[in-house]
Order: sequence, then structure tokens, then C-alpha cells
Amino acid sequence: MSRTPKTLPPPIEVEIQALTHEGRGLTRIQGKTVFVDGALPGERVRLRYTRIQRRFDEAEVEEVLRAAPDRVAPRCIHFGVCGGCALQHVHPEAQIRLKQEGLKDVLERIGQVTPERWLEPLTAEPWGYRRKARLGVRHVVKKGRTLVGFRERRNRFLADLRRCEVLHPQVGTRLEALAATIETLSIRDQVPQIEMAMGDGPCVLVFRVMQTPKPEDEVRLLELGRREGFHLYLQDGGVDSIRPLPGQEVRLSYSLPNHGVEIGFLPSDFTQVNLELNRRLVDQALDLLDPGPRDRVLDLFCGLGNFTLPLARRSAEVVGVEGDAGLVERARANAERNGLSKVRFYVADLQSELSAEAPWTRQRFTKALIDPPRSGAWEVLDWLPRLGVERLVYVSCYPATLARDADRLVNTLGYRLRAAGAMDMFPHTSHVESMALFER
Repeated sequence: MSRTPKTLPPPIEVEIQALTHEGRGLTRIQGKTVFVDGALPGERVRLRYTRIQRRFDEAEVEEVLRAAPDRVAPRCIHFGVCGGCALQHVHPEAQIRLKQEGLKDVLERIGQVTPERWLEPLTAEPWGYRRKARLGVRHVVKKGRTLVGFRERRNRFLADLRRCEVLHPQVGTRLEALAATIETLSIRDQVPQIEMAMGDGPCVLVFRVMQTPKPEDEVRLLELGRREGFHLYLQDGGVDSIRPLPGQEVRLSYSLPNHGVEIGFLPSDFTQVNLELNRRLVDQALDLLDPGPRDRVLDLFCGLGNFTLPLARRSAEVVGVEGDAGLVERARANAERNGLSKVRFYVADLQSELSAEAPWTRQRFTKALIDPPRSGAWEVLDWLPRLGVERLVYVSCYPATLARDADRLVNTLGYRLRAAGAMDMFPHTSHVESMALFER
């Protein structure tokens, strides 16, 4: 049970021993673990307790007494308050090094595996990179205005943001303009969030509305779009209810120029938030998989065809499998639009027991690529050797499930972990994207 703030111990000077996977400093005081926001390994800090619990305590840095070499001044004026970033006080080069070290630790500790070689970490521009985001909206009576942005660190309240340095500048520099317009709406208290979607070109903002906007509300939103360069959509129910305001419909797409592919998508579709890093991710995945004109390749959790379509440029045939029928429909349209005929798509729930009657489970493949959600690819692993897969590239957004799956692939199914490495898809956050190459 937590104590009340009146019982918190006084500030204390400590040495920081490590950095957690969430980007918090770690120390021990009288044998008890303390997680310290804003602290880095090797630093001596004065911490201020924020929460006392039975098994561990929480604190934040009150003063840095001896700084780590990798400490830098955060660019964002809201860092430390906004929960969107955890690592802006760490140099970007050190951030990805820490993520690579964290990946190594998880693979060894959870997966009991070590790659034969480490891939050079993938990085891209660390600022203004984010083209996909969900922003909270709330009118705060005590502040007398509307807020737009992310939640406060370890708090359910929205942070009072003026700008965001990781969002694409099209949105990151216009948070106040968004808030000011929402403030004028008759339904300002019925707009809980805004979803941002952006590819190579236009920026779409989807306003989630709990009440139908009045005609004058739509006029104000259209004025905002014209003034700031947004294309505005409304959503009053599920994703099927998303619709553009009059004259606002636009086609979203992004290109993979090294593979001669353009991928169209809807505002609600999953796409990687970091476009330039995604391009480098696709390049590296194809280099590792090395498909040739005799290879039949299986792409599981294929989505819109982010990997499937580039693979189809270099393979005898590619089969993409995805659980979302809408994404499969758009993947087929993307293949047709790009003039790719050596690719087929199937709908299947890859996180449940697979049917041996599915057409693609009765085929043979030499190589495979999987890019599962955080929960991993456990349900499909046993199928890979049955289908003849000799080389596998695994793209992961959560190191713990990659490590769990790597354990099974290596220690049960007979694959070797040839290479692995981290990718900084989300600079300044603790999120770790990674890639691994397995061979039989």
C-alpha cells in the first residue's frame, strides 16, 4: 500500500546503478529498489520521493550532482511533464546504444539465445519524425482552455503542451492552433481525441466526436484546415464511421523508393510512425532475407504490404497473410496499383490455431518474414519448418516476445539465430523495435 505524500522520506543523494527498459534510473536504498525518473547510469543525483510502495519506491531527480557523459539538455520545454518521451535527456546515439544493450539482455535472459553477430542499429532523424499519433483532447475548466496532446508522465491528466518536438512539424508546431479552434466549437467537450495520419504528402486529422457537430462547427473546422494545411475527417463511431468533411477527402500514401513501390492507406490503417526509419527497416529486412528469382516467400502479419510488395519485386512469388480483411483488400489494391502480379494475399487470424485446410498452409516456401504485434508470433512458429522455411526474418516491436519466440525457434525448432539488432523507430522513448535473422 502506498503512503500519503505527508509520509514521503526527505530528499537523498544516491548513485544511479542502471537504466530500466522504461528509461528510468535504478538505485537501491537500504536494499530496496528505487526507480528514478530523469536519472542515468553512473550519475550521482539528489532524488525526491514521489511514491512509496511495499516492493519498490519511485522518485524523480531534484538535482544532478554528477552528470553522465551521455546527458544532454532536452529540446522540448515540456520534457519531464509530458509522458510522450522518456529519454530526451540522453544523447540520441546513446539512446540506441542503450536499446541495443537492452535487446541483448532480454534475448539472453528470457530467450537463452545470443546472435552470431549483432546488426548495426538502424537510426534516422530523431526529431519531427512521427507521422502517426493519437492526441488526447480535453477542456480543463481550472485552466480556462482546451488542451491537445499526450498525457502527463505517470498520470491520467493531459499535459499542458504548446508544441511537440517528435511529432511532424505539420502538427507538432500547431497544437495551440488545434486547441484554439476546438475551444470555439459548440461540442468542445465532446471531442476526446484527434488521430493524425500522414505519409509522403498531406496530413489527415481525424476528430473523434461524441456528438454531431453543428454546421457552424464544421465551418470552423474547415477554416482550420485551410489555414493550417490539414485535411479534416470526423469519426462518430467505429473506424467504419470515419468520413471526410466536405471537400477534404485525400489519398494517403508513402513510397519505398529503393524498391519502386508506393503504398496507399486509410487514416485508420496501421502504418509505421517513422517513415524514414521504415524505409531503412524494409531495406535491411530484404538484404537479410536476400530473396531471389527461385524463392517463394511467406509474409505473415503482412498488413498493407509494407514488406510483401518489395519482396514481390525480387522473388518468384510472395504470399501475404493478415488477420484484418480490410488491410488485405487494400494490400491487393496496392499490388495491382504497383503492377505486381507475383503476389497473393489471404485473410487468417494468425494469433489463434491455424487451419491445415487454409490454401497457404498447404504450400511450400523457402523464406519467410514475420512482423507481428506486441504479443508476438507464437501461434505460427511451429508452421515455419513444416512449410519448408529455411531463412526467416523476424521484425519485432517488443523485445520480450521476440526473446520468447527466439527461444522456441532455436532451442526447439532447430533454427540458428544468425543476427539481431535494434532499430530506433521511436527516438526519445523507451520503445524498442528490433530485427532478427534465423536460419535452418
